Amino acid sequence: MIPPAFAYHAPRTLPEAINLLSTLGDDAKLLAGGHSLLPMMKLRFAQPGTLIDINRIPELRGITEAGGLIRIGAMTTENELIDSKLLQQKLPLLPEAAQLIADPQVRNRGTIGGDIAHGDPGNDHPAISMALDATFVLQGPKGERQVKAVDFFHGTYMTALAENEILTAILVAPFAAGTGYAYQKLKRKTGDWATAGAAVVLSMSGGKVTKASIGLTNVAPTALRAREAEAALVGKAIDEASLNSAAAAVRAVCDPAEDLRGDVEYKTAMAGEMTKRAIRAAAARCK
Repeated sequence: MIPPAFAYHAPRTLPEAINLLSTLGDDAKLLAGGHSLLPMMKLRFAQPGTLIDINRIPELRGITEAGGLIRIGAMTTENELIDSKLLQQKLPLLPEAAQLIADPQVRNRGTIGGDIAHGDPGNDHPAISMALDATFVLQGPKGERQVKAVDFFHGTYMTALAENEILTAILVAPFAAGTGYAYQKLKRKTGDWATAGAAVVLSMSGGKVTKASIGLTNVAPTALRAREAEAALVGKAIDEASLNSAAAAVRAVCDPAEDLRGDVEYKTAMAGEMTKRAIRAAAARCK
């Protein structure tokens, strides 16, 4: 299908984009990589009267480190995450996980901020951001504010982002030495959304888990931080008993929608399995 007619703006600065959002109200939508919005427009699930293309705003791009945090501009593409030497050295979960997102064409245009701001539980970065304990930087006419990833997602396509705000950056602390990490994702084919996915970040000492973070993809109306599963690991060695306890805690919080990727029972079971695989992989990297 062809989308309905719409107006188009391409601001060059962040204040200009925010002013357009404030002036045009809910009739306007931001255009980042376009891989979420444009298909919805073609199907007429979304019919904005105006698109505000933010691809020409330089301050929304780039990956830097300052003040003990890595700052990732919201318009940074998946391929830029993959190619970043800084992320490879200090936050390797992100470039590794980005390679599992969609396909090379999508990764060349799709952005981390667009993936997050869309609020789709099937997108990968929401759960990864939760596991990384990331903070999102939002900017609007009243200035800048920060929201933790775990507090950002309110429901399917519903986030803490106000209609006149733009997600400008993602802030994450670099991994401490010896941190283990993994993202495990079950999908039917290349380019598909996850049937279920799990992002895990672990710290271990003396053969036991001292800290665990687990984010879950596409097994509820929003991405989930699996707190009970994390608690089931802390203080324990990684063995079948602790893995089974964590998987059981994950299954208990799942509330997936039935679709062509599977029914509720299957998706819930796969969430537990992806979590176990991610925990094993992360633990193998702990030093």
